[in-house]
Amino acid sequence: MPDLRRTTCNRDCPDACGIVATVEHDRITALRGDPDHPVTRGFLCYRTSSFFERLDAPDRLTQPLLRRGGALVPVTVEEALDVAAERLLQIRAESGPAAIFHYRSGGSLGLLKSIADRFFEEFGPVTVKSGDVCNGAGEAAQEADFGVSESNDLFDLRRSRHIVLWGKNPFASNVHLVPLLKEVRAAGATITLIDPVRHKGAGLADRAITPRPDGDLELALGVARALLDRGALDPQLEATCDHVPEFLALLRAHDVAGWAAAAGVAPEVVHELATAFADGPTAILVGWGMQRRGRGGATIRAIDALSAASGNLFRPGGGCSFYFGRRTAFAPLASKAAARHVREPLFGADVLAADPPIRAIWVTAGNPVCMLPDAQRVAAALEATEFVVVVDPFLTDTARRADLVLPVPTLLEDDDLVGAYGHHWLGESRPVVAPPPGVLHEVELFHQLAQRVGLGDRLGGGVIEWKRRLLARLEPEGVTLDSFANGAQRNPFAREQALVAGEVPTPTGRVNLLTARAEPPAEDPDFPLWLFSNSTPHSQASQWAGKGLGERVWVAVHPDAAPGLREGAEVVVRSRIGEVRAELRFDAAQRRDVAIMPKGGHLDRGHAANTLIEARLTDIGLGAAYLDCRVALRAP
Repeated sequence: MPDLRRTTCNRDCPDACGIVATVEHDRITALRGDPDHPVTRGFLCYRTSSFFERLDAPDRLTQPLLRRGGALVPVTVEEALDVAAERLLQIRAESGPAAIFHYRSGGSLGLLKSIADRFFEEFGPVTVKSGDVCNGAGEAAQEADFGVSESNDLFDLRRSRHIVLWGKNPFASNVHLVPLLKEVRAAGATITLIDPVRHKGAGLADRAITPRPDGDLELALGVARALLDRGALDPQLEATCDHVPEFLALLRAHDVAGWAAAAGVAPEVVHELATAFADGPTAILVGWGMQRRGRGGATIRAIDALSAASGNLFRPGGGCSFYFGRRTAFAPLASKAAARHVREPLFGADVLAADPPIRAIWVTAGNPVCMLPDAQRVAAALEATEFVVVVDPFLTDTARRADLVLPVPTLLEDDDLVGAYGHHWLGESRPVVAPPPGVLHEVELFHQLAQRVGLGDRLGGGVIEWKRRLLARLEPEGVTLDSFANGAQRNPFAREQALVAGEVPTPTGRVNLLTARAEPPAEDPDFPLWLFSNSTPHSQASQWAGKGLGERVWVAVHPDAAPGLREGAEVVVRSRIGEVRAELRFDAAQRRDVAIMPKGGHLDRGHAANTLIEARLTDIGLGAAYLDCRVALRAP
């Protein structure tokens, strides 16, 4: 008889789904969503429902690999850990712990992955990354404005009269939001989608607005200006916000028509949006892509200010949601001690320029070669480093550049705790099948490594013990390890409304309003198209389901954006730093100034959009300005 086993998805996705695996003879034959999970509600995305096929994929790692004679060859776990310990000790003795760079990313959101941070603090502290390519600017913006980046309860949307999806495509990156949006729309709420790219999310909306790329800041200020002209700003604005005179002066820098022109929309579009905000409660759901620009922080701050100034920020059914604090419920396993920092968006340049040099790089839960901007320089930095260790279930582009590769469990073999950044439920990962014999859980891996480098049992204890350490803050609130036997648990520290008037966790207790406009970048006639390297329903970062991208990556543009070129033909997509060959696709629904490519293409297959994207920082938060990339198309 088939056995049904439950776990939680730990991949970099806001939904952190509950999974029910069907297991027969110790093999998974099907995956479905947990019907008892309040957000998963019985279904999974395509990429997760088919994930069990990845367990037998050709790039799946089942034993360590060590570089010998220029090639990666299989070795035993004991030999691999002996080599890792010997090289780390040697480099620390000769050059100090700052010569070792530990890079941990979000390829797995399991909280126990931070045991790697604990090890490198005890061993060093070593060099670590600073900034965040995923949400650095957006979080920094909301922390500046509100003192915290947190969201109302997900189901508070049932109290909304209007919902604005601002730069958000739920079908690609937040699929379990879709049923809730359909529900509230059927109950009478209106939905507006704002995005320079036309996508499937438009089917959820009553209106779809396509501003010019990077025009969202001007659109937000234009809507606030329309509310000012109507006398419809929140009458409590002075009581709940700081810098009101400066904010109002900023709005008066242009009239509604001027702001609309700068945003690339008609004035009536701005007025329609203003009506929705005046007729609240209006909730804003902010997408993660918008803040990945040179002025991404300022853009999110303008949207925050619109929510506050319109009176919707503190209302049930309102709010401005960018992120759910997925780690806040758990006790940290490590501090933030570091010998020095490498800025994540500038990984390649910072590693190559480090003085004294970085001699070792240890990569946890990440594939920086594919996922960071200026991919070729990231690859060059790894190739130039004396000793590179990659910890990953799969042989990625990054792992192929390693001197030592240590396999770890996939999400279906993992044992961990998970918080979500798309809702407030916490989950437990449990292994639904056992990992292969040559694959160690990170807890055991670092316990064995710690013993080899003289740290004794400072990282001792099993997975259960480390889980209980993570739950130290939650246990007094009634959330224990045993609680997860009954399913996902709601974070007891999360409020129904993230922010309450008079209790904003800024130094003054009030919202910190935007006071100045950051100017947009100048046009570039040599590279007329804005590149959007977007998430797709078929990939989770650089991990592809099914056949992936096939032989050739694709680029989609409006037909008028590619004069003289034929649909289906191979074209060269070029930027100021690189080029990629791609299959040309036409989409007449798109703006004429955008080009769309899939996120997460593999560098070694010639699929990586990040080959084209220059490594540049956002205005705040040390984020990556992915979407400031301009490209042009030509025949090969």
